[in-house]
Amino acid sequence: MRNWVLEGLLLLVLWNGLTISALAVDQAQLQSINQSWSQSAHAFADVNCSSCHQNSSTKQVTQRPNHESCRSCHESQVDTFLLGKHGIRLLEGQTALTPALAHLPMQAAAHNKQMNCNTCHDVHSVKTLPASVDSCLTCHKDTHSLNYKNSRHAELLREEGALPRPSTVSTTCATCHLPRQTSASGTVMVNHNNTFTLLPRDRMVKEVCMNCHGMEFAYNSIFDDDLVESNFARPPTLSMDTLKMVRALEKQRSGNSQSE
Repeated sequence: MRNWVLEGLLLLVLWNGLTISALAVDQAQLQSINQSWSQSAHAFADVNCSSCHQNSSTKQVTQRPNHESCRSCHESQVDTFLLGKHGIRLLEGQTALTPALAHLPMQAAAHNKQMNCNTCHDVHSVKTLPASVDSCLTCHKDTHSLNYKNSRHAELLREEGALPRPSTVSTTCATCHLPRQTSASGTVMVNHNNTFTLLPRDRMVKEVCMNCHGMEFAYNSIFDDDLVESNFARPPTLSMDTLKMVRALEKQRSGNSQSE
C-alpha cells in the first residue's frame, strides 16, 4: 500500500526547495507521524500535511505551524485561547507565555515550553484525552493540580478506560477549566479561555459544577478553600449563611402564604 501522506509531505518539501534535514526530521520520524495522522480525526476529515504545513498565501512550507494555522478550521477555539492566560501574551503581540513566567508552581522541566495549541495537543494524533489531563500536569505543579489523580473525578475517568477523547461524563482538568457549550445545531464547542471559570468562583458553579451537582452542594464546595486545594477529595462541610437565609426566608414566606 502506498504511503500517500508521506509522499505528499516529501513532494511539499521538495517543491519548496527544502530537504528533510532542513525540517529536522528523518524517515523514521515521518513514518511515525504518518501512522499517528492516519488514525486521527484530521485524516478522516481530509486534513493533510499541506493543510497545516503550507502557508495558504505564499505556498511556502511552514515548519512549525502555530495557532494561526489552527485558526483556519478552529476559529472559536483559537479566539478563546487568546483571551486566557495561556494565550493573552500572543494576542498582545508579545512572546508566548512559558511556565517560567507563571505565578503558580510549575514543573522545572517545562519552564521553557511556549504556550500554543501544540503545547497541549499532539498535533498529529489529535487525541484530546491526553490534552485534558496529562498536558496540564506536564506543566502544573500546584497542590490542586497534583491532587487531581487521587480525586473521585480521576477515578471515574480511569474507569472509562482508554479513549481518544473524554466522554460526555468524563470530569478532567479541561472539563472544569475549558467548559463545553453545545450550540442549537448540536455542535460542541470548547471554550479554550483557561481563566474564564476561575473568577468569580460562582461562574464555575454555573458553567460547570451544576451540570452534575446540585446548586447547594456546588456552592458549598467551590467556596471551601481547603476542599478546592485537595481537588474535592471529600464531600463539602461548608454551610453557607446565604443559603440558610434563603431557606429561612422561604419558610417564612410559605408560612405567611398559608395563613392568608
